[in-house]
Amino acid sequence: MAASSQPHVLVARRIFPQVVERLRECFEVDDNPTDTILERSQLVERLQGKAGAFITASERIDAALLDACPDLRAVCNMAVGFNNIDVQACSARGVMATNTPGVLTETTADLGFALLMAAARRITEGERYLRQGRWTRWTYDMFIAPDVHGSTLGILGMGRIGQAIARRGALGFGMKVIYHNRTRLAPDLEAPLAARWVEKTTLLRECDHLVLVLPYSDQTHHAIGAAELALMKPAATLTNIGRGGLVDEDALAAALQAGRLAAAGLDVFEGEPHINPKLMALPNAALTPHIGSASLRTRRAMADLAAANLIAALCGQRPPSLLNPEVFGLHSR
Repeated sequence: MAASSQPHVLVARRIFPQVVERLRECFEVDDNPTDTILERSQLVERLQGKAGAFITASERIDAALLDACPDLRAVCNMAVGFNNIDVQACSARGVMATNTPGVLTETTADLGFALLMAAARRITEGERYLRQGRWTRWTYDMFIAPDVHGSTLGILGMGRIGQAIARRGALGFGMKVIYHNRTRLAPDLEAPLAARWVEKTTLLRECDHLVLVLPYSDQTHHAIGAAELALMKPAATLTNIGRGGLVDEDALAAALQAGRLAAAGLDVFEGEPHINPKLMALPNAALTPHIGSASLRTRRAMADLAAANLIAALCGQRPPSLLNPEVFGLHSR
């Protein structure tokens, strides 16, 4: 039998079966239905002869891997963040890299605000107390906490998700919104939220509830460390739905334990899925396992967009969310 003329692609993790079938209409697909996270050597082996890869944050694409997999022409991430992809290395080798922005904005903002509420109102702490059978009577100061409504919401990183968080705070909870971003928003975006751009130090000093929605990079590594935490109010909370590396977790744990910060809500962690044991031991840390985009509709939309990117990239069309447009149309080898 003659070899198939269709490009060969790898789907590195288990995804919706309907999406795999969609890819099979265009490609020869090597998928991973057992959802085993591939070790580096296994990933390189499975990528041999593959023109494209459908990946998640579990797979690291760097220069060494690209050099070991010379047939790759596209790597398509099922995530909005892409710190697992060395985009510069991809561009140098003519490999298209894509992500899935936009489709997870509102769902991630929902989770971010839920974590803010859980941390601020001590919800997970109270639940543990109840489940442990320790609730025997009411007292006036039991799990007393600062208000969310009418307080000052600080947002570090005012992209799509940051703006969606601001909208929930301003319109739903009457919060005063301040933010810091590398570039100030246009007035027509600020106005509906009554949002005010401030310097980072002002943001940290003035906010009652801080939400991190920055992209992760070398420049934003440990954007919140001991010095930054020392500027915050002791009654303030910190919520991180960006990337774990944005926060110095040892410094955060020390601040929470010492009462220099009231509480934290974290959906992302620097060494995930391994969690800093100092954070695990703290009752005033509300922790979730990176589920910001975990609604059925959103996860399916992410998978569909990643698949659309891969199909476009290998069929001569511009992928909808191409991270390195300078390589579009070039032959990778």
